[in-house]
Amino acid sequence: MVKSMTGYGKAVADIDDKKITVEIRSLNSKQLDLSVKLPAAYRQCEYEMRNLIARAVQRGKVDVFVSVENAESAVGALVNGAAFAAYWRQIGQIRRELGLSEQLSDQAEAALVQAVLRLPEVVSAEESGIGERERQALMAATEEAVERLQEFRAQEGATLIADLLRRVDKIRDLKESVTPYEKARTEAVRARILEGIAAVGVEADRNRLEQEMIFYIEKLDITEEKVRLENHCRYFHEVAASEEGVGRKLGFISQEMGREINTLGSKANDSTIQRIVVQMKDELEKIKEQVLNIL
Repeated sequence: MVKSMTGYGKAVADIDDKKITVEIRSLNSKQLDLSVKLPAAYRQCEYEMRNLIARAVQRGKVDVFVSVENAESAVGALVNGAAFAAYWRQIGQIRRELGLSEQLSDQAEAALVQAVLRLPEVVSAEESGIGERERQALMAATEEAVERLQEFRAQEGATLIADLLRRVDKIRDLKESVTPYEKARTEAVRARILEGIAAVGVEADRNRLEQEMIFYIEKLDITEEKVRLENHCRYFHEVAASEEGVGRKLGFISQEMGREINTLGSKANDSTIQRIVVQMKDELEKIKEQVLNIL
């Protein structure tokens, strides 16, 4: 199944008084570029999370966000009593040295307490380790988020590959539309050569002239390019239908298609065929852009 590298997955796990949310977002990238942002208490699980996600997503720029919401009754911060007391004593000493009154109104005292609580080392987030149950809940949420990411990628991939195959078929149709103009092009080339010789007024050996014209016209023959292009288009369909992780391979096939289309253009020697080649190139560029999003 073809998958896109663009996707999103989210999962939530509830345990005791906590709600753990895991979000995964992915974009296209040549290699795996995995970024994990999670609370300090969960750092011990980062390696395990990375391995789980890397095995599943394989390639892409992947951002993982883990957040935890505590119930109101849960203690989310720790107050360092010793640091608070030390700051409070220093503030009292400074007030005495400045000759300020030690008596504060309730409002001023409350404001001062809030100011001290914001000083360094007074309040710190709770960073205690997590238990096994919480670790399992985190990993379960990660697995579920990965599954939803993969579902999203599969849906996006189905849409992308349908569009790609439609464009490949359009190139095949355009290739077939060249055929009616090939014979007319050959006759036009022959006529131009004869007109040129007649205009110069030189007597030419008819047998030698025919040989040279056949040689020249054979150099303009595009049968081989059309056959190879058809084979590349057919192979594109086969790879898309039968393999996983085909993004790079489809990219290589589209490059080969481009070589044949460019050769067709260089040999065209006909304005109508050139216009058809331009249409083929336009479709191919769109294919190359979309292939970059395929896993």
